[in-house]
Amino acid sequence: MPTPAERSFGQHPSRTRTPADIRRWRRLLADERAEAAVYRDLAGRRTGEEREILLALARAEKRHERHWLDLLGPDVGTPVRGDLRTRALGFLARRFGGVFVLALAQRAEARSSYAHDADATVTMAADEQIHEEVVRALATRGRNRLSGTFRAAVFGANDGLVSNLALVLGIGASGVATSTVLLSGLAGLLAGALSMGAGEFVSVRSQRELLEASTPSADAAAALPHLDVDANELALVYRARGMSTEEATAHADAVLARLAVPPGEHRSPLLHPQDDGVPADAEAGDDLETHGTAWGAALSSFCFFASGAVVPVLPYLLGLDGLAAVLVAVGLVGVALLVTGAVVGLLSGTSPLTRALRQLAIGLGAAGVTYVLGLVFGATVG
Repeated sequence: MPTPAERSFGQHPSRTRTPADIRRWRRLLADERAEAAVYRDLAGRRTGEEREILLALARAEKRHERHWLDLLGPDVGTPVRGDLRTRALGFLARRFGGVFVLALAQRAEARSSYAHDADATVTMAADEQIHEEVVRALATRGRNRLSGTFRAAVFGANDGLVSNLALVLGIGASGVATSTVLLSGLAGLLAGALSMGAGEFVSVRSQRELLEASTPSADAAAALPHLDVDANELALVYRARGMSTEEATAHADAVLARLAVPPGEHRSPLLHPQDDGVPADAEAGDDLETHGTAWGAALSSFCFFASGAVVPVLPYLLGLDGLAAVLVAVGLVGVALLVTGAVVGLLSGTSPLTRALRQLAIGLGAAGVTYVLGLVFGATVG
């Protein structure tokens, strides 16, 4: 009986087995082996459900590996190395294994060519599409844990880079002394970092207070044993949270019926709403984690704004002036914008190159406008 691989190849009877086919199959075989190793390495750094999911992905890649082995048959030859991106992903998985690696794995699954490969089965192509969604879901957990502090860090660094470069270029283009440009840049760094830190603290703290105000009060649990069972005021709580009148009444009746459970075994539905099917409250803790702490956001925003804002000032601190200082400042900021854009692209599961170029265009565009205005202002005043 022919193997699935042989049946797939048999769908194209006009084709003959060529050396190019064999080379391509060997390369695809190597990629499947490398991807399976990546998932095993990631699983080795995790426990519980995430570990089982990653091991299941590794087993799926082994099934794909068997397909190419069947096609190659005696031509399998000496194992070849996978492509550079897959090998780099394996290196990162063995040493780090965090959300960045999962984001890279998501990108790798999205690049699968099986949907357009004449020798890959329809099932393999479907597997790869589903694998992308599985890895996306795993990466999303890490992204949610990072989102509060990471958002403040990225925005802080980019604001520091762009705003201080614009300030330095604008002041410098007006024709003032180099010492004035340096002093303006340092003042912009300090003022901006303090402003960003204070703004993030107020923003995140306010958001957390809003979320905390929506979380059920622990004091309400003490009132449950004293409720009028006939009036069943508890049903109003569940109706306010989105249940229909019938559902709320039935749910409240069930909760009150459990009050007969001996002390120490009862768990209040107001304290543990996830046990009683109240979706409006089950997400409260996750939302608080997603937004991060106010002090963490403020500190990371301050530090990253300062680290970004110091970059345009470096040429002047090193004694450069005039056009040389401008070119070096623009070059350093350009590299930093590319890096931060690429990192955001990786974490968001999109193209790092596209995000890096977009970041560069926006940042240098804003600084360029300020520089031109500085030239105009300097010429007018002069």
